[in-house]
Amino acid sequence: MQIHDLPYPDPGLPDARSGPRFLLWLGRNQLGGQLKSLCWGLLHFLSVASLPYGVGFAVQAVVDGSGSRLALAGGLILLLGAALALGDTMLHRTAVTNWITAAARVQQLLARRTAALGAALTRRVAAGEVVAVSTGDVEKIGWFVEALSRFAAAALTVVVVCVGLVLYQPALGIVVAVGMPVLALAVLPLLPRATRRADQQREKAGRATELASDTVAGLRVLRGIGGEELFLDRYRRASQEVRTAAVRSARMWSLISAVQVLLPGLLLIAVVWYGIELARQGRITVGELVTVYSAVMILNYPLRHFEEIAMAYSFSRPSAQRAARVLSLERVTEPGGLRAAEAPAGDLYDPVTGLLAPAGRLTAVVCGDPDLAGRLADRLGGHPTDADTGTRSASASASASASASASASASGDGSGSGSDSHSGSGSDPAKAATPVTALPSVLLGGVPLDELPLDTARTAVLVQDKDPVLLSGTLAELLDVPSSGSVRPAEALAAAQCADVLDALSQASLDDDPMNARITERGRSLSGGQRQRLALARSLVTDPEALVLDEPTSAVDSHTEARIAEGLRALRSGRTTVVLTSSPLLLDRADRVVLVHEGTVAAVGEHRELVLTEPRYRAVVTRETDEEAASAALSRNAGTSPHGEPGLGDAGIEELTEIEETA
Repeated sequence: MQIHDLPYPDPGLPDARSGPRFLLWLGRNQLGGQLKSLCWGLLHFLSVASLPYGVGFAVQAVVDGSGSRLALAGGLILLLGAALALGDTMLHRTAVTNWITAAARVQQLLARRTAALGAALTRRVAAGEVVAVSTGDVEKIGWFVEALSRFAAAALTVVVVCVGLVLYQPALGIVVAVGMPVLALAVLPLLPRATRRADQQREKAGRATELASDTVAGLRVLRGIGGEELFLDRYRRASQEVRTAAVRSARMWSLISAVQVLLPGLLLIAVVWYGIELARQGRITVGELVTVYSAVMILNYPLRHFEEIAMAYSFSRPSAQRAARVLSLERVTEPGGLRAAEAPAGDLYDPVTGLLAPAGRLTAVVCGDPDLAGRLADRLGGHPTDADTGTRSASASASASASASASASASGDGSGSGSDSHSGSGSDPAKAATPVTALPSVLLGGVPLDELPLDTARTAVLVQDKDPVLLSGTLAELLDVPSSGSVRPAEALAAAQCADVLDALSQASLDDDPMNARITERGRSLSGGQRQRLALARSLVTDPEALVLDEPTSAVDSHTEARIAEGLRALRSGRTTVVLTSSPLLLDRADRVVLVHEGTVAAVGEHRELVLTEPRYRAVVTRETDEEAASAALSRNAGTSPHGEPGLGDAGIEELTEIEETA
């Protein structure tokens, strides 16, 4: 694989059981490039290691006064120099190719896994860790793959040179052959401690980076409460911890470097001292002594690669471990699907909770637990969550379609009283609960979403969570998303009440066109309400068959929220829309309101009816406490207000409810 051939048609199936196994798998898949780099590395290192022989041959020719042998030595040195230059050039070329192709393979694997997991990824792995793996960690993994072949070439060169010296001059060659393994292995006892210190440094640096990111993201809030100095002190302490850890790590690596300099120097002194004694005795010539001396001195160069591979492994091992952790994550369902890639249409039904969203209607869902609402939104979009394990009715999966039809029949047009409710799949005591590995899938038009191809399911049902992300770029780029083409960006922005956002962006644009104004990373230059409305406009532009919104107006004021509710209802007319909210303004404009209590549909009706007839619904929507609810019940039974005044009756209560909602 060459750089110009990237990306890979298929990056392969990685061995993600551990970091070292992943590095081994990556090395095996780079075997062709590794062999090329190894061959060029051997040419380079052997040329370097052979130079002492040419120099020694030339010195001996001068001592003997032989001009022909001196010319031959000069030609040999020139040939070795040319081979050295060629080997060094091609080694660098092939090594960098291995680095880039290995990094590209890892990035493709991460991108493929990220696309397959979707929103489930950031619930199982921190977003910062995913970014770190796909940027800095990829470079460290590529460094190890690139350094591996150079280390192999250096190690083989050391072995060849030691064997050659033993054959060339046994008396000195044995000293070198015994000393070289000692030099190569001397740093091994220091590597575990150096690796631990490097890991501690990276851990502290990661915490400091996370703290800095959180501080920047919440700077506006910190200024509002006067917390800048507090967080600055925290970051200052974290930064000092990183500095201290970095100094400790650098000390250990400097000690390893010192050992790599000291021991070869001692070996060189021993060789020179012993060689001089042998030369005095006439057992070796001056040229042989110069050859052995030069060989020992030049061997320091390939020995440096032993230190490099140790550093590369210590830095790449935790990076490979993080990459393997991300790559080992699996979807509950296969992304390929079991059905044809044709988006279904119809009612959206969840057999676990019994929630039914009729086709073409605006359905509002009220959950007392915000976490349950988030998990329900993910389930409706076909995104399995970690909570989607446990028990369910043995017949729940088989009767899912029938349950959907029955629910639709029972619900009628959505205008029934609050007592018209659906029970969850596990609420029937006559059905035995059976342990399963996954809960039944949500149905769209009677078709399970987990049986559809992944891209088809995401086209059919779009989920906007309560904290949507705005990518950096212009507003036009933000709204340039896959869509049906039925909703223009201007219509979506108007429905989401983005007029003030457009005015603010126009002032920041060079040509007064808000569509060309740039939005900073995660929309940090905008307020929370402005970010929320732009995200809603982006979702409306997409115009999916079913749109699921989780608290889409939690950061806007009540007047804007009322206009958004009207715009949403008008723009999504005839399309299936589910809004998870507890806002009375949105609930009052929904065609159908569903109360989900303890994971099961508890009541279905209209907002005003449920406020009067369903205490659990009223407690969530009006934030009514248990004491207030009991007092209100006693007052209604006595025909008086909680303060002893005459009761208002149903009409008066309804009128007060309208006044409260309008306010």
